[in-house]
Amino acid sequence: ETKMKQLVAEGNVEELQKCFGLRMEFGTAGLRAAMGAGISHMNDLTIIQTTQGFCRYLEKNFSDLKKRGVVIGFDARAHLSSGGSSKRYFLGIKYFADVLHDLLCQGVPVYLFSDITPTPFVPYTVTHLKLCAGIMVTASHNPKQDNGYKVYWENGAQIISPHDKGISQAIEENQEPWPQAWDDKLIDSSVLLHDPYATVNKEYFKDIQKQCFHRNINKETNLKFVHTSVHGVGHKFVQLAFEAFDLRPPFAVPEQKDPDPEFPTVKYPNPEEGKGVLTLSFALAEKDGAKIVLANDPDADRLAVAEKQESGEWKVFSGNELGALLGWWIFTCWKNQNRDACAIKDVYMLSSTVSSKILRAIALKEGFHFEETLTGFKWMGNRAKQLMDQGKAVLFAFEEAIGYMCCPAVLDKDGVSAAVITAEMASFLATRNMSLSQQLKAVYDEYGLHITKASYFICHDPKVIQQLFDNLRNYDGENTYPKSCGRFKVSGIRDLTTGYDSSQPDQKAILPTSKSSQMITFTFANGGVATMRTSGTEPKIKYYSELCAPPGNSDVEQLKKELDELVNALEKHFFQPEKNNLQRKTE
Repeated sequence: ETKMKQLVAEGNVEELQKCFGLRMEFGTAGLRAAMGAGISHMNDLTIIQTTQGFCRYLEKNFSDLKKRGVVIGFDARAHLSSGGSSKRYFLGIKYFADVLHDLLCQGVPVYLFSDITPTPFVPYTVTHLKLCAGIMVTASHNPKQDNGYKVYWENGAQIISPHDKGISQAIEENQEPWPQAWDDKLIDSSVLLHDPYATVNKEYFKDIQKQCFHRNINKETNLKFVHTSVHGVGHKFVQLAFEAFDLRPPFAVPEQKDPDPEFPTVKYPNPEEGKGVLTLSFALAEKDGAKIVLANDPDADRLAVAEKQESGEWKVFSGNELGALLGWWIFTCWKNQNRDACAIKDVYMLSSTVSSKILRAIALKEGFHFEETLTGFKWMGNRAKQLMDQGKAVLFAFEEAIGYMCCPAVLDKDGVSAAVITAEMASFLATRNMSLSQQLKAVYDEYGLHITKASYFICHDPKVIQQLFDNLRNYDGENTYPKSCGRFKVSGIRDLTTGYDSSQPDQKAILPTSKSSQMITFTFANGGVATMRTSGTEPKIKYYSELCAPPGNSDVEQLKKELDELVNALEKHFFQPEKNNLQRKTE
């Protein structure tokens, strides 16, 4: 309030515009924005308004809401035990008090975690306690000034359309804080408030043990691991997961193991950034003789893995490479448990359209089902639940942005279970004198090499972006897509903005389409696949490319060269960066 008065007094229109120009958009990913004043930012009022709208929407959808209730979790951005400055207080319990008042004063039972938890604990609790919904307050791996509000539906998956529109509309209709919204006493005295922390901590680790297949090897392995939680919540939970699998606890990076919302040792708290975020982990691993580094993002729903090579170099696995390894591992474990040849007909694995097609190659050879979904775990989680409700077994789902769903108890990406399952896989491979890198090569030898390359261009002008994609849809005259890209012949096109798919008998795409975002996938005659898409949250046009070779073609260098040439052609002919004044990604 003081800040606002100051800005008004100064006549600082630009800053006021930033704060009040546009209300945060509530989408399928919920809310994510910088913390601060005004309707464009995360603050007490916008959280109250969001929760009021959400609460009304739940009442409309669930006649038994007051019996079942909702769960609320939060990561370390929103709960600081130290200090009492206004910023810290604002980020602290008060934030949650606001969220709770709105639900409690409507007579809804709320399961509020009494302490910080990983994001996956919220979808787990929704499923485990059969609740109507879940809210997680986190901005995941975003910069420190941001916070977010992520929503799960009763099926334990992130919300998808039409719920986003419905909630958004309900927020618009409930903007004035309800009379009880600022009443602090409500929380202290409420019988509707439950703390699921102890139960969930016990049950979650019991459930993930169903994915532990080599307890004896785990007990005896000499392999050492380093783990970093990058100043987030992961430390305690990964330690407990290792204990649940009978593995010796990993060495924790001391400077990064405790939650700190300032993220002091990293530029961005995102392990996807690779080596920069892992510098301290490598140093600790060298000191303690550990070969493998496991890194979670601050809310512990993602996992990065690095391994020391014989050359002494560290290899950081890409999301696609770890997806290949975990897919191979989880299927191998399943096969060892299921000798019945018929069972495989009901087995599924999923990955998103922009992720590697390696699971498709494994599925083709092994006989299980592979399905592609739209980008993001909201789609994979919802599809997995549909399949599970039909009696199918969904063993694994992944996306290239280092997200893995290795355990059916959580229908979202989970960096805690992924970390411990990776550790068991590495321990098992060590008994065969195999490293993760060697096993990855073996997977590619058996199912065909899959080489990927992804990047993006920055473009701040929506008109230019629109024009670029329109050009691709009217390439050689109206309503014609490119037949080639440089020397590479195009063999198939799927446009998920318009719903066109050249490979379907009726030319209609099977996957859901969205007119509000751009996304075209080109398949090439040489086994190449390239997807161009806009980002929902940043001014970027991203591309993801992959060359899928049949088994037996093991000339990696030749394939890399071919993919580089394909990417160069894609940039030159389809992006036309000079003509469209696009900025390249800077390393």
